[in-house]
Amino acid sequence: MLLIIDSTNRALEHKAMRTMFEARKRVFIDLLKWDIPALADRFELDHFDDVDATYLIVTDTEGEHLASARLLLTTRPALLDSLFPGLVAGDVPRGPDVLEITRFCLSPGIGARQRRIARDALLVGLAELALANGIRTYTGVAELAWFRQIQTFGWDCRALGEPVLHAGQALVALRIDIDGSTVEKLAGAGIVSNAAAAPAAFAA
Repeated sequence: MLLIIDSTNRALEHKAMRTMFEARKRVFIDLLKWDIPALADRFELDHFDDVDATYLIVTDTEGEHLASARLLLTTRPALLDSLFPGLVAGDVPRGPDVLEITRFCLSPGIGARQRRIARDALLVGLAELALANGIRTYTGVAELAWFRQIQTFGWDCRALGEPVLHAGQALVALRIDIDGSTVEKLAGAGIVSNAAAAPAAFAA
């Protein structure tokens, strides 16, 4: 199942949200060793996880998290312009038709096939949400190796500046432009989704 969660339905999806924050802690703190706090040594969340954040969460049949991404408005301070503006050559893209993708997370401990299915459902879900809600561009920050992988997905993805070394990792600011051909381009790269969606209109 692909869930789209925002302030209107967040309280109804407690299990998906809880298991997402648990997965984020295991991935970003335990595996990737990011120097960020964990709530109760169990959940990873920060001040951007507020009422304005929107989440795409792929769950299994029991409602447990498999993959997720957090979307931030760029009409207010977000991660890229607040913490990493030096990654962008020029102005940071902003506007009501620009969202920032953060905390792209795949649950550890699931098999490679399930991870691929969940990842593909999340990628297609991101494209379809954008098309349904007038979103033309996603921005984000990625480690260089992950950025290069994102570029292979078939969509229009490019760097916003040169890689910059931060805490021992080369980071890249990126933009992904979405249009009516994006889902087809993803399919051309082998990225398709059979996930049933529980859509919600995005409140920009």
